[in-house]
Amino acid sequence: MPPVGLAVGVDVGGTKVAAGLVAADGSVLSRTRRQTPADDARAVVDLIAELAVELAEAQGVRGVPVGVGIPGLVDRDGVARYLPNVALRNHPLRAELAGRLGVAVTVDNDANVAAWGEYRAGAGLKAVTSLLMLTLGTGVGGGLVQEDRLIRGAGGLGAEFGHILVREGGRQCPCGNRGCLEAYASGTAIGLTAVEALAAGDVPADSMLIGATAVTGTSVTVAAHAGDRFGADVLARCGFWLGVGIASLVNALDPEIVVLGGGAMEAGELILAPARDAFAERLLGAEHRIAPPIVRAQLGDDAGMVGAALRALDAQQAGA
Repeated sequence: MPPVGLAVGVDVGGTKVAAGLVAADGSVLSRTRRQTPADDARAVVDLIAELAVELAEAQGVRGVPVGVGIPGLVDRDGVARYLPNVALRNHPLRAELAGRLGVAVTVDNDANVAAWGEYRAGAGLKAVTSLLMLTLGTGVGGGLVQEDRLIRGAGGLGAEFGHILVREGGRQCPCGNRGCLEAYASGTAIGLTAVEALAAGDVPADSMLIGATAVTGTSVTVAAHAGDRFGADVLARCGFWLGVGIASLVNALDPEIVVLGGGAMEAGELILAPARDAFAERLLGAEHRIAPPIVRAQLGDDAGMVGAALRALDAQQAGA
């Protein structure tokens, strides 16, 4: 019999794969990290299997379930339909890993498992039944918990909240549409907003971003924290659109709490405060309801790993 209350969680990213042996309370007992062989589908699958075996053997345990989070579209059968930055296309990932490892395996979208991790062991721990999460990084991912269940949609492809429209006909999004939340509130969008303003000359003369070799979401955030007025203004603009998107989502889904994670949240209150303001102005019936708090994620880079492991434990307990 496999040990009770342990699972391996694997968080596959475009540049790194993080994996850990996780307990039922979300604590990480051991961990490892490797570079993602993003251009080689076979190498990605081999690496996931290798890390799962390595972590279990290092702790002297066998038969532990494995949960995997991947950055792209995953259907209910655990087939990796499309990953924009990793070479997995229509790949039966869950079935292959389960066959190779001989254990129960779950596979889901990385933002979904991050939301589950925060709900079960992080910022949403005190929520009774629901949580909405946005992950703000290169793009914008989403996850939704309702009635104590992760909501995946009819085909398992739901909660792509980065692609709700906040500005019809607006900036081009990598998905092909225009005006998506991702195009205005991701880490990439922060950098692009600054670049557009610099090109238009709409920048205070004392900004440290003038003449910078590269202007990115990170460099804008660093400048803003150092007191750069232009950097702070860029974050406020992106925070506004973030708040607009959150208002639409809360009006439709009514979660207990909204959790924001990902690298762009290094901006902290510089993006959170304007987001909360824009949200409050657009929340339906604001004077007649308790607005859900908008908070930063607590698990940081571990959210996907922890959430994937907890999903695997849930599936094991349910007999899946």
